[in-house]
Amino acid sequence: MKKAITRLAGCLVFCTVLLAAIDGAAKPPNWVRVVEHAAWAPRDSCAETVFNGRMWLMGGWFTSDAPGPRDVWSSPDGANWTRATAEAPWKHGDLSTALVYDGRMWIMGGWYGGRKSFASASRAVWASGDGTHWTCETEAAPWKARLGAGGVVFHGKMWILGGLERYFYGTPSDLLNDVWCSADGRNWRQVTAHAAWAPRAYHGAVVFDNKIWIMGGGNYLPEYAGYNDVWNSPDGVHWTRVADHAPWASRIWFSNVVYRNRIWVLGGWSDKPWTNWHDVWFSADGKTWKELKTDMVWSKRHEQSFYVFADKIWVAGGNEWPIVNDVWQIDVPESWLREQP
Repeated sequence: MKKAITRLAGCLVFCTVLLAAIDGAAKPPNWVRVVEHAAWAPRDSCAETVFNGRMWLMGGWFTSDAPGPRDVWSSPDGANWTRATAEAPWKHGDLSTALVYDGRMWIMGGWYGGRKSFASASRAVWASGDGTHWTCETEAAPWKARLGAGGVVFHGKMWILGGLERYFYGTPSDLLNDVWCSADGRNWRQVTAHAAWAPRAYHGAVVFDNKIWIMGGGNYLPEYAGYNDVWNSPDGVHWTRVADHAPWASRIWFSNVVYRNRIWVLGGWSDKPWTNWHDVWFSADGKTWKELKTDMVWSKRHEQSFYVFADKIWVAGGNEWPIVNDVWQIDVPESWLREQP
């Protein structure tokens, strides 16, 4: 009798665990709002990195009628933010390119001055080991001044890809598709003057499967251009078009990360249709994409800050008009991803 009871109890435990696993696997992941109003003022177009166990947010855009902010903030959890400096020495903090390399955070390029007559793009390269003290490695990198460029760390070097020479006053000829790399931030080598992909800014750039990938992007003013193509390269010179038109809408000002051994595209803005986005897409090969549909998601927005941190994807701030300073995170289990058709 005791053996029968023990077996029955064991069976009940097994069934309970099995049902819980089935129930857990069936439930899709969801976004969680960590904080509605972070300590930093609402903004978009920031530089963002993950460095020394913290998420960092730097500079950005408040309005086109004045220069942007130059403050630097960091957080270990997305809820509690500490200001490292109120005014960093760099000034082109709008749509700059940020990387982590060789034990420091780096900011390069970017825009300053909004729509003012004195507005300019930058060729400067800055680095910091603590977010407070910054060193200008060069005021004049050999590449053209630019904003909205892609940036990656690949094969032991920093890379900058494409971008735009002038924000509000440019023409389509100011869009770039050159590729440069550097091992120290001062000395840069042009890998190619014209990559196979169309000149663009506000695109995504990641390293995945031992290749550099770029996707989407285009231009805002004076003429809108939006892409949803996907390209990769093993060396920055030879590029392969993986997808001519991904299933996500053509867009600029979106987020692009690598998470769970997949490429992710989040949010952004399109002119056709004229809209902000809050959709989320992922792909294991850059060609076949699936949409992550959740019950909760951050509001439609563009130029949000984004992170892969603490085994989660994070979205902070951005422009849904008005600009916001909320922080969201999501944990998407690998087991759930494998189950998707």
